[in-house]
Amino acid sequence: MSNKIIKTRRGVVKKISGDKTVSVQITRRLRHPLYQKVITRTTNILVHDETNSCKVGDTVDIYEVKPYSKRKSWAIRSTKG
Repeated sequence: MSNKIIKTRRGVVKKISGDKTVSVQITRRLRHPLYQKVITRTTNILVHDETNSCKVGDTVDIYEVKPYSKRKSWAIRSTKG
């Protein structure tokens, strides 16, 4: 039995990209290694939404899964309106 660690992230739904697909923006803050200033980095990810329940602006928890398509390898775990 393997104890796989599943990647999870929290982000905001930015776009409904088609049937059962949403675009989620992940925002993370990190400190610059030389100048020590806090920098905001964003990443956009395509996420599988099985029930088509997400709306633009929802905060969602997502987790990594086996790829659904070429660019979609994350799925929605829960939605917080």
